[in-house]
Amino acid sequence: MDEGAPPVKTDAGLLSGVLGKNRAIRVYRGIPYAAPPVGNLRWRAPQPAPPWQGVREANAFGNNCMQPEISPALVNADVAAGKKPRTLEFLAWRQPMSEDCLYLNVWTPANAANERLPVLFYVHGGAYDSGSGAVDIYDGEGLASKGLVVVTINYRLGIFGALAHPELSAETEHTVSGNYGLLDQIAALEWVHRNISAFGGDPGNVTINGYSAGAESVNYLLTTPLSRGLFARAIAESGGVFDPSEALLLRDAEEIGRRFAIEQKATGISELRAMPAADLIAGWLSSRAMSSTTRSVIFNQRIRRPIIDGYVLPSDAYTIFASGKQHDVPMIVGWASGDGTDNCRCSGFPDSAAEFPDAARKQFGPMADEFLKAFPVTSDADVPKIQAAFVRALWFANNSRTWARLQTKTGKSKIYLFYWDHLPPVSGASKDFGAFHGSQVVYALNTLDKWNLPWGSFDRRLADVMSSYWVNFAKTGNPNGPGLPLWPNFSPENEQSMHFAETIAWAPTPHKQELDFLDRWWSTRRSK
Repeated sequence: MDEGAPPVKTDAGLLSGVLGKNRAIRVYRGIPYAAPPVGNLRWRAPQPAPPWQGVREANAFGNNCMQPEISPALVNADVAAGKKPRTLEFLAWRQPMSEDCLYLNVWTPANAANERLPVLFYVHGGAYDSGSGAVDIYDGEGLASKGLVVVTINYRLGIFGALAHPELSAETEHTVSGNYGLLDQIAALEWVHRNISAFGGDPGNVTINGYSAGAESVNYLLTTPLSRGLFARAIAESGGVFDPSEALLLRDAEEIGRRFAIEQKATGISELRAMPAADLIAGWLSSRAMSSTTRSVIFNQRIRRPIIDGYVLPSDAYTIFASGKQHDVPMIVGWASGDGTDNCRCSGFPDSAAEFPDAARKQFGPMADEFLKAFPVTSDADVPKIQAAFVRALWFANNSRTWARLQTKTGKSKIYLFYWDHLPPVSGASKDFGAFHGSQVVYALNTLDKWNLPWGSFDRRLADVMSSYWVNFAKTGNPNGPGLPLWPNFSPENEQSMHFAETIAWAPTPHKQELDFLDRWWSTRRSK
C-alpha cells in the first residue's frame, strides 16, 4: 500500500498524495486542471475545474483521453512481426478512457512550499491521436530525484481535440474553433502557474518539454500569444512545424468539419455532440472529409494538428519565428537518426527504384534531379532506406535545424541542437529500426527502470548525462554542468550539434545534403 504524502492546498481544494519509490519524492496523480469536457462542453475551450470539499485523494492517474484502442495482443503482434519496437507511448490500455480526462500529475522532491524548485512540464506524443501523461516512461520520479518538480498532462486527442466547424466557430467570442487540445495544454500551464508553488515549484521557472506531437506542441506553445509568461524555457525532441505544408487554415478546417458532419448524417453540432464518443472515433478514422481540402503535397491524413485561426495561432510557426514574434526563451531541439524508420511508407514515394525518378519529377518538378542526388536510389534494396531518410529529413531533422537557425537569427535567447543516434538494447527485428523515433525519451527523463530491457552500463551513463543536461537546462537555461561534455549553443556558422551516440560529443550536424535540399524546397513553397 502506498504511503501517504501530506496534503497541499490548490485553488480548487486540498489534495493528498503518495510517496514515490524514492521516499523523498511526493507524487500527486489525477489532479483535475479543468472541468470535464463532456456534454455541451464537448468542443469548447476548457473551463475551470469545479472545487471540492475536504481532502481529495490524488493517488491514482485520471482517465486517458479518448483514442483508438490498442490491445496488448496487437502490440505483441507488431513487435513479433518486426514493426516498430513500442516505447510504451501507445500502451494506454492500463487506464480507462473517457472524455472526462483533463487531469495532470505532479512529482516533487520539495519538503516545503517555499523551495521554488524548477518545473518540467511534459507534453506527451502520439500524433495527437494517442498517448497519456500516465505512460510509464513519462514517470516523473527520475527527474524529480535530480531536483525538478515534474508535471505530466492529458489533453484532448483526435476529433475531440481538433474538430473545427462553422457552427462551433459561431459559438465563440473570437469566432474560431478547433485547437481544443492546444487550449487544454495552455489551461494546464495556467494551472501550474497558479498552483505549483504549493508543491515547492517555481511558477516563474517552468520548462515545457515534449517529443513528437509533444515537440510540435512545444513549437505551437512558443507561437501562441495565449501562453505568454507561462514558461521560461522549452525542449522539443523529434518534432516541429516549420514545413509550410503543415499549416492548416481555419477556413479549410471548418470545411473539413462540415464534410465530416455530413458523413455522419448529422444536421449540426448538437447532433454531433449527442453521438457516443466511440462512434465519433470510428467515423474520424474512416473519414474522407479531408481528401479534397488538404494543403499537404506529401500525403493526406486526418486533421489532428492545431489550426491557424488568427486567435490561438495568429500565423504559422515559420512566419512567427522569422519575424521574431516567438516567445524568446532558451531552447533545446533535436532529432533521432531513426526518426522515420517506422513511418517510411508515409513518404509518398513508390516501393520500386524504377518508379522513383517519375515520382520525384511529379513531386518536385524542376528540383527533381537535386532531390535524387540528396536521396539517391540505385536499386529496390535502397528504397525503404531512402523512404525513411526522406521522412526523417522532412518531418524531423529539417524542422529542428530550421528552428535553430530561425531562433539564432531573430531571437536573443540561446538554442542548443542535439542528434540522437543510440540504439537501446532491443532484440530481434526491432534492431532494424536503429535509434528509432522516441528511443531517447527514457534516457532524457531518466526512466530506464520503467522499460524492461537489458540495460548496460553505457545506457545508464547516457541516461545520467542526458537527464543531467535536461535538469541543468530547466534550472538555468544552460544544459552544461560539472562532469558533462561541453555543449555549446547552436551557431549557423559551424552547424554542429551534441551527438548522443556511442560517444557523447559536439560534432558536425549530419544529413547536410538532405537538409540543404529540403531547405531550398521549403523556400520555394513559402514564396508561392
